[in-house]
Amino acid sequence: MTDFLRSRIASFRYAFSGWWYVLRTQRNAWIHALITVTVIVLGIWLKIGAYDWLFLLVAAGFVWFAEFLNTALEAVVDLASPAHHPLAKVGKDVGAAAVLIAAGVALVIGAVVLGPPLLLMFSSLR
Repeated sequence: MTDFLRSRIASFRYAFSGWWYVLRTQRNAWIHALITVTVIVLGIWLKIGAYDWLFLLVAAGFVWFAEFLNTALEAVVDLASPAHHPLAKVGKDVGAAAVLIAAGVALVIGAVVLGPPLLLMFSSLR
């Protein structure tokens, strides 16, 4: 049982190490972080419902998931092909496109969820 617990703790340590690597090395991760915090603050301020939170958290998680996978893909491609290669470029470009798609979907979800209450809030301020 002790070995099992040690291996689980090590797994978490590796995961947090990967998380820290993304935050340290990927400039776009800081943009994602800023937007994630902004969406959370807006959601709290607007007092959105549970289902709205679900949509926002899934959308944000989708973006972060894509960013983390893209970073891993870039590292593996760099390891496998240190020299420029057309297929390495394809791999990196497709990974970046996945992040772009995730961010676009999250933007639409954010607009659908936060847009109406924001408009209502600003219209009541007049």
